[in-house]
Amino acid sequence: EMVRVGMHFGHQTRKWNPKMAPFLYGQRNGIHVLDLVQTHQCLQSTCDFLEKSASENKTFLFVGTKKQAGRVIAQAAGLCNGFFVNQRWLGGMLTNWSTLQVSLKRLEQLENQSFEGLPKKEAANLKKEWARLNKYLGGLKSMKALPDVVILVGQPEEINAVRECRKLKIPVVAMLDSNCDPTMADWGVPA
Repeated sequence: EMVRVGMHFGHQTRKWNPKMAPFLYGQRNGIHVLDLVQTHQCLQSTCDFLEKSASENKTFLFVGTKKQAGRVIAQAAGLCNGFFVNQRWLGGMLTNWSTLQVSLKRLEQLENQSFEGLPKKEAANLKKEWARLNKYLGGLKSMKALPDVVILVGQPEEINAVRECRKLKIPVVAMLDSNCDPTMADWGVPA
């Protein structure tokens, strides 16, 4: 099944991270091939961790800002009542939590506000502000505290999110490609 969906293909051999060497089976036509036996073992232990966390009612934050992953990230968060960031990671989203809460409250105010009776320009500016806040923070609307677990796709692109999680000691679950750093994830799945 994993071979059929192409989980064993990594990045080009020139774009790899040497720390991923233990998870590589070899290379083929200039592309790394991941060791699916290790992928299966890592996937099993990661699933066990996530099941245990879910049974303890922990909150999950899904992060993936690549265009290909955006919709899937939002759907996955919706399935488990989690939160998501699928547009852009704003610096300090976790480490500057008090400021983010102010922005989330402003978003909530704008959603509940009626624009009728306001001058045209003021209404347009408020709608523009709402659209911007909703674009970047829409997946965090009901988040009242820092997440207990962060699940991310595309570790090299989300390195700022990973660093914030490490600083706050929030466990990171990451899908690891051959260009990722496995030491930056608490639970990594080479795929």
